[in-house]
Amino acid sequence: MMIMVLINMDDSGINTIHQIKKFLKTTQELSLSLVSASQSEKYDFIRGTVKRFNYSQLKKGDKHYLFLYLQKVTGYHRSQLNQLIKRVLRGEGLKKKPYQRSSSKSHRIYTPVDIKLLEKTDELHLRLGERATKEIFRREVETFGHHQYQRLKGISHGHITNLRLHPIYHNSWVNHTKKRTASIGISQAPENYDQPGSIRVDTVHQRDIYHINAVDEISQWEVVIAVPVISERYMIPALKTILAQFPFVIFNFHSDRGSENINYRVADLLSRLRIKQTKSRPRRPNDNALVETKNGSVIRKNMGWQYLPDEDEVINLLNDYYLNYFNPYLNYHRPSGYPTSVVDKKGRVKKVYHRYQVPYEYLKSLPQAESYLKPGLSFQKLDKIAYQLSDNQFAEKLRHQERLLFATINQLIKRKKGGVNNHH
Repeated sequence: MMIMVLINMDDSGINTIHQIKKFLKTTQELSLSLVSASQSEKYDFIRGTVKRFNYSQLKKGDKHYLFLYLQKVTGYHRSQLNQLIKRVLRGEGLKKKPYQRSSSKSHRIYTPVDIKLLEKTDELHLRLGERATKEIFRREVETFGHHQYQRLKGISHGHITNLRLHPIYHNSWVNHTKKRTASIGISQAPENYDQPGSIRVDTVHQRDIYHINAVDEISQWEVVIAVPVISERYMIPALKTILAQFPFVIFNFHSDRGSENINYRVADLLSRLRIKQTKSRPRRPNDNALVETKNGSVIRKNMGWQYLPDEDEVINLLNDYYLNYFNPYLNYHRPSGYPTSVVDKKGRVKKVYHRYQVPYEYLKSLPQAESYLKPGLSFQKLDKIAYQLSDNQFAEKLRHQERLLFATINQLIKRKKGGVNNHH
């Protein structure tokens, strides 16, 4: 059992290492520490003892006993005491250093203005992932010169999450998707040859209408169009419109096994355009995973689940909105994640997402990018579209048009219901 003894320390009678050994042996069961003493008294005791015994000239074994003596009396930890002895030997004073906050490591403080800018950006882009949001901030500053985003430009991904949990940040919102089956085309994984032009296509059902979603595998360039019915009559014009909106030549068309794409009329159209048609293999969900993911994160997220009637006026409004606002937003102003394949120690391939760019800039970054563009197109022409407005400015314009679109659709629905009631 250890016994704590509080004493006023006077060791003037201890002058040899032999006396210290004897002291350590006889006080083995005692804890003699200057716990009640101030730090300056402990420092004075260490300084005086080191100088009195001429610590630097002692043999190694004697130093050890003197060190144990100092440790027992002061109660300091071994590493702390070692540093104090070294400071005495170097002739440095043992004084408590005043605390000074290091300005070089001061934490960056994000103001309520920054949090509101994050909130506004999340509202405009429907809350993208942290890396994509950070890319928006970088582009706002570096590409479009909006310096109010300067602090947010360097924010960490984790701190974006922290700010989203801040009381100043007002939260809003959620999402989902679905799929189908049949025969024509080649059952195989989509071929891209490491160049843009291999698109993946899928259909998203929203009550009485359907969104046709097409995404390029390499650049993630995305085109969306609406049709009232899944039939050959509507699918052929829709596919022609989709193919026309891609800035590069399409050479591969991949879809799941749904009858809207796997039919003779679609096969004939693709054959005449010299586009290879492939379809997903059974029990291989990753074959069409890219567009399936975009169905949820892009279409469901932006268009929601609201009832949309299959009237020509509604379809025309939707496709006008897609052509002039939604598709340009997806390709020029909404960052996407681009995977890098990493092989771990066990030889397994894992995809990690460190690169986030808007599809247009990713397309421009590809080797020989200009050679993939359709005849008559150039990046100089496309730049005028891409940089006319900043990401947030275009997203604000998009949301305004989105509100007008759904307000008009709601008026049409009310008018239709009123007409039905009057008829009865």
